[in-house]
Amino acid sequence: MATMLCSSTPATRAPLLRTSSSSSSLGFATSQLAGLSLGLSAAATTAPSAVGPKLHPILARRICPFTDKKTNRANKVSFSNHKTKKQQFVNLQYKKLWWEEGKRFVKLRLSTKALKTIEKHGLDAVAKKAGIDLNKK
Repeated sequence: MATMLCSSTPATRAPLLRTSSSSSSLGFATSQLAGLSLGLSAAATTAPSAVGPKLHPILARRICPFTDKKTNRANKVSFSNHKTKKQQFVNLQYKKLWWEEGKRFVKLRLSTKALKTIEKHGLDAVAKKAGIDLNKK
């Protein structure tokens, strides 16, 4: 029975790699699929995706721009001490805050911790410390 398993003939299969005349001198082997194109045109690969709405980079991520708080990876521990990964998200809120220097409301997405800091120190001081320009918003 062992001779039956070892008696398979590799000559019946087509070779997966071939060497071309230019690559054989270099010692490289090229694949049979090297000359195939997948049917994608250059315009299709460079066209922007119209799948969803374009979001502002700061608004798309779950990160507070004032405190740089990010999502935390933690373990959820069951009664049997079985640990599974979970994510602890930042408590982000959309708020319209009065900006005294600009004499207008500014709509921001910030964490509740940043909101408490703004109430204590003021919007200008916290934005200046975080390096955020409120004129753009």
